[in-house]
Amino acid sequence: MKNFIKISILFLSLATSLNSCDDDYAVFTATPQGEFDFTNTFLSEYALPAENITDNNIGVVFSFNAADFGVPTNVTYRLESSILGDFTDAVVVPTLSNANNQIEVSIGALKSLATDYGFTAPGSGALNFRVKAYPGDGTSTTLMYTPKKVINVTLLEAISVGSGIEISQWGVVGSGYNNWGAFADAPFYTTNQANVFVAYVTLVAGEIKFRANNDWGTNFGDNGANGSLEAGGSNIVVTPGTYKITMDLNNNTYTKELFSWGIVGSGYNNWGATPDAKFTYDYVTNTFKVGVKLVAGEIKFRKNSDWADNFGDNGANGSLEAGGANIAVTAGYYVVTFDIVNSTYTIEQADLYGVVGSGYNNWGATPDFTFTPLSNGVWVAEIVPLVVGEIKFRVNQDWAVNLGDNGANGTLEAGGSNIAVASAGNYRIVVNTSDSTYQLNKVN
Repeated sequence: MKNFIKISILFLSLATSLNSCDDDYAVFTATPQGEFDFTNTFLSEYALPAENITDNNIGVVFSFNAADFGVPTNVTYRLESSILGDFTDAVVVPTLSNANNQIEVSIGALKSLATDYGFTAPGSGALNFRVKAYPGDGTSTTLMYTPKKVINVTLLEAISVGSGIEISQWGVVGSGYNNWGAFADAPFYTTNQANVFVAYVTLVAGEIKFRANNDWGTNFGDNGANGSLEAGGSNIVVTPGTYKITMDLNNNTYTKELFSWGIVGSGYNNWGATPDAKFTYDYVTNTFKVGVKLVAGEIKFRKNSDWADNFGDNGANGSLEAGGANIAVTAGYYVVTFDIVNSTYTIEQADLYGVVGSGYNNWGATPDFTFTPLSNGVWVAEIVPLVVGEIKFRVNQDWAVNLGDNGANGTLEAGGSNIAVASAGNYRIVVNTSDSTYQLNKVN
């Protein structure tokens, strides 16, 4: 049906009194013009935690080009969802914001929709969305719709007692971390305070910002370099190091502090003759872990390679004491877990993967770069300096167990082909033994 918008135009007749006038009307027909579609990218999956600590945070952003009806009129937008998928059952989705051709939906709203669709935790499914546009005040029957967008979501189970940490939708992006999005942003994690998030991240010299869902639709910077966050603000300059970054969206502030725990001692680096063995944060257990080759001797744990903050064990019972006694160790490959919250630690023998090859250490002329195993089969190696050549991953610096990639497709095979390193630089390498995949993420 055509929609008519009447615009009153006053015509003054100079032949009659200036106090008399006639109203006439120009009639415009509202007709859809061009394409109306989404303009942003979406994640392959959106994980929805059972806990309600993040329910008021942004879950997904829908950006779209302006709908054009060919007439000078305001346009109203509504986000719709459909269980059937054909939108004969369309319902309007409650949103956090709806302005500037961008609609933001909360995590809580996504969880409610997933429940309406019949999903239960733990479980996954697809939600159907489209944006409806109409001219004027909503009485028009001339409408435009974006194509249907299917969003895959996973409802997570409640975390067991003693954990409670989840990956948030926020991340660190920039030349200081991932070359402005060349690979996934460093995640911020939830805390016991609503809208307060923390990231533990190793940075290189450069700049960073904070954004939601690996997308520029929602991002924060710092215009005054004063610790306050502004939407779309200036890049934040960073120097190399491992940091704890806390972002408080209740007050739109952030803090950034050097925060690197490591192993030092005669059992590892001759009490600091070489860099300490650096721990990596494991959010699943809320602990710090490191994969390390030790020699017979003693070790301690210290912060930022400095003795101002250090821990030992006075009773040799797995309990951490500030400035405590040295911890005796024997030679071998170990996973060391450092639990700040509960003031405990463990040292467990383990088989450890490492990076070897002409692209790193001339096929073993020097020690392999050791991975740290985290939860769920994830192994990480941070800031690995590679050169042009080839690499593989092997266990305990021995060829008995080694992984390569026969198809150069990101899938690992036992004894597989060498993996080409096409460009020299620092890399963040991730191996996932649960699905036999790996990532070579170049930092700079």
